Amino acid sequence: MASSKIPMVKLNSGHGMPVVGMGTAAPFPFMPENTKSAVIDAIKIGYRHFDTATLYQSESPLGEAIAEAVRLGLIGSRAEIFVTSKIWCTDCYPELVLPALQATLRNLQMDYLDLYLIHEPISVKPGPPSLPIKEEEIVSMDLKGVWEAMEDCQRRGLTKAIGVSNFQPKKLEELLLFAKIAPAVNQVEINPVWQQQQLREFCQEKGIHVTAFSPLGGQGREIGNPVMDSKVLKDIANSHGKTIAQVSLRWLYEQGVSFVVKSFKKERLMQNLEIFYWELTEEDHLKINSIPQEKRLWEVIITKEGTVKSICFQDM
Repeated sequence: MASSKIPMVKLNSGHGMPVVGMGTAAPFPFMPENTKSAVIDAIKIGYRHFDTATLYQSESPLGEAIAEAVRLGLIGSRAEIFVTSKIWCTDCYPELVLPALQATLRNLQMDYLDLYLIHEPISVKPGPPSLPIKEEEIVSMDLKGVWEAMEDCQRRGLTKAIGVSNFQPKKLEELLLFAKIAPAVNQVEINPVWQQQQLREFCQEKGIHVTAFSPLGGQGREIGNPVMDSKVLKDIANSHGKTIAQVSLRWLYEQGVSFVVKSFKKERLMQNLEIFYWELTEEDHLKINSIPQEKRLWEVIITKEGTVKSICFQDM
């Protein structure tokens, strides 16, 4: 499958980004050799957008895979690949942003990123990135100072675009009050059971592109998956001769949302790209819009004295 078949979205930075990306966040314990081989398979299939983060521990194997793809002639150069990475909360301090990005680039064996995101709208005491986050380690974030440091990284040419992840409208409004460079992307969880229409409308109004993570509803779920278990989506999939995953991804695409989907299986990697030459009907959209919404609280898990709770950024 040629990568030219994957549509591009133009970001407010002026750069193009493939609407389908491969996510590299893997369950712990992380196994870099699995990531490297899966990325090479994905490049062979036609993927040209890869999503990583300091937290995921996947930057190094991703960089190795892309370098090997160049050596094998699968791609002409690194420039053919769009790479997104994210700065973790422990580095969300004005003076740590540049060193964090430089470390990411060393891990990736690259001179620049295509997109660099603030992973969460909080800061945590400096140290190795990890989850869960302890409540006592959370500190007030100097968003203005951190964003100015992100802007400096873009001006230096170390990243072509900058953006955020898990930001809701109130936090975006705060950022836009002082931003000289507006976020190009807000990466958040979106799927048919958590559609985030208000957030999507806000971002569209502000010229911020929305990318969905967990587009198939699997992130952080221990029991069941309301996307893959949805009877509504199953019936729609059957009517089109498609899978539930393909219906969910097609729905996102028709909403104007790009997405990063995590699968290391070649068959599923291929299926995730088979969403562009058919359409959902108006009736399909009405049915999907009627799916009960399940508010997600995945963003930051906190532990203190053996208890586990979640912070939701819906009102931040």
